Amino acid sequence: MSRKRKRKPEPARSPKIKRTDERTRPPGRSVGLLAALILVVGLCVFLAHRPTLSAKAFSFDDDLYLKQNPLVQNPSWHSAGRFLSEVLEPSTVGGYYQPLAMISLMLDHATGGNVNNLRPFHRTSLILHLCNTGLVIVLLFMLFGQPWIAALVGLLFGLHPMTVEPIPWVGERKTLLAAFFSLWSLVFYVRYARRGGWKSYVVCLAMYVLAVMSKPTSTPLPVGMLLLDAWPLRRLSWRAVIEKIPFFAIAGVSSIVTIISQGRTATLSMPTDYAPTRTPYILCHNIIFYLYKIVWPANLSSHYPFPEPLALRHPMVLTGVVGTCLLLASLVISLRWTRALFVGWLFFFVTILPAMGIVGFTNVIASDKFAYLPSVGLLLVVAWLLMRVWRPDESRRGVGVGRIGACVVVLVFAMAESIATYRQGQIWSDSETLHRHMVASAPHSATALNSYGLALAENGKKVEAIKQYQKALESDPRFVHSYHNLANALLDLNRVDESIPYYLEALRYDSTHFPAHNGLGTAFAQRGQVDEAIKHFKESLRIKPLYNVARCNLAIVYAQSGRADEAIATFKEALRINPRAKYAHHNLANVYLETGRFDEAIQHYRQELALNPSFAPAFARLGIALARKGDLPAAIQAYHSALAIKPAVAGWHRELADLLRQANRTDEAVAMYRKTLQLNPNDAKAKESLKALLAAHSTR
Repeated sequence: MSRKRKRKPEPARSPKIKRTDERTRPPGRSVGLLAALILVVGLCVFLAHRPTLSAKAFSFDDDLYLKQNPLVQNPSWHSAGRFLSEVLEPSTVGGYYQPLAMISLMLDHATGGNVNNLRPFHRTSLILHLCNTGLVIVLLFMLFGQPWIAALVGLLFGLHPMTVEPIPWVGERKTLLAAFFSLWSLVFYVRYARRGGWKSYVVCLAMYVLAVMSKPTSTPLPVGMLLLDAWPLRRLSWRAVIEKIPFFAIAGVSSIVTIISQGRTATLSMPTDYAPTRTPYILCHNIIFYLYKIVWPANLSSHYPFPEPLALRHPMVLTGVVGTCLLLASLVISLRWTRALFVGWLFFFVTILPAMGIVGFTNVIASDKFAYLPSVGLLLVVAWLLMRVWRPDESRRGVGVGRIGACVVVLVFAMAESIATYRQGQIWSDSETLHRHMVASAPHSATALNSYGLALAENGKKVEAIKQYQKALESDPRFVHSYHNLANALLDLNRVDESIPYYLEALRYDSTHFPAHNGLGTAFAQRGQVDEAIKHFKESLRIKPLYNVARCNLAIVYAQSGRADEAIATFKEALRINPRAKYAHHNLANVYLETGRFDEAIQHYRQELALNPSFAPAFARLGIALARKGDLPAAIQAYHSALAIKPAVAGWHRELADLLRQANRTDEAVAMYRKTLQLNPNDAKAKESLKALLAAHSTR
């Protein structure tokens, strides 16, 4: 006979108490609160970063990304196609494949952005930072389910002074855009991990592809996803690894493309090129350096030079080694209680690893912008710490006090960050201020001193610039750029003979330095050594075929030496490369004018004025061309336009007076001759013409 088991009596259940805190709040209500918090955080972030909108500074490689980039300056499907198709050998910006970043800058140029108006570029960058701040909040909310914690941590991210650098730095659009797509990828990954569904997976993968096409430092993101699987998603398994195979395949392709393109078009150094201790020293230095700057963001700069020497006897290197050992030991010990600290730091380390200097592609040991996306790993740790206060065991008291205390602490930090961020944004007000700050942070850095010299030279302070170049060469006697820039400054001061040895010295250290070949060609042209000038201009173009500065200079030398047909063909090639090259339009029109091809000259002067309507010399030259063609009314109008912009040019007044005299507008001609003599009493031609005109008028 079977025996029936006695069922144990169920314990009496206490009646459920309805709660209204975040843990039981309906999803719709949490999402609404989250949206409101994102708006408030976004407003705070915007106000702190507002000075960057009016920034006028150019940093190290902005000439490649904007000032001298013909594809960015000529928005078109052709330009976009070039950016997308030049995978292994980018032609305008040497280095890695970053087509989406370049297309983004091109679109800003199409909306009015240019060298003299950087606001459209900064506006887009600030919008991207605001979006990234919102995405960080969404990601933390999806991981931890607490809208207030997500907003507080997102506020710390958005306001942090280290986030300033990528916004006013035009060339760093890639950092913001790559983070934007990376964060979207993480958001859809968490959605996929929590809910499943192939659509979320596909979107996650697509966002990852867009991220690496913006900046390849996003490549390690799949490892970051695996770390999220370990914590806080807690779904790490072989299935989770297999899910990442398409991501790792894309990462592999991205890595290969990056190494090849960087090696072909820019500088690239491998760990085997140096002593075995170099890479460990750099890693240890940077691990502690970044953590220190994130916790205490003082004395931030766009240029952190390598410690000299890179050895244990340098205090920063020694601190990095000792600090890294202590940090790793602490993180391993913390695994006894939680995965949060170890996983959060490892996420930071893995995602910043491509920029840690193992593979060298820059002359700095660290940079604020490199920590932009990787800081998400440290934000996970901050969110976990706040969760410990925000959701204590129900048996503990002081829940409200703990939450209020956490909010007060975070808001105090946020206030301090916002003040520092506002001030950091003001450093980018102009190039001279920016680079002076860099020199103050690294007074012996040849790169910083050279860049400061360039900023001074752009403001017309050539003599002061020369002093900075000389200081740079004292710091690094092999620094090619300072030789080249020093020679340029001397050439601008008409010290031609002094400039040539510095150009030659630059080429002695780097025979492929195409700007030095161009400068040397210019110097030889000014000395009348036409053949030498042409040789160096052609060598510059052989090294850099798209270098239009050298091409236009070559065309000018052709024109000056009577080789008009070669000059015209060379200028046309320059305009094929960059149809918006005002300098090429102007000089090609000059050649047409001198060879009697007035219609072509008029066409190109007008094209130049369409691009630069405030350039008075183009109106004056247009007036000459129209007059020679016989169109006196249009020529007179062109001169009036030139004088409306620059009314103090005596020669233009005399030339306009001559045209008025030919048009039998005697009274106007007399007034214009008199105006000429007011500006230049020694103008003999104006005196003679006025005397003759008055004599002829009196005999009537």
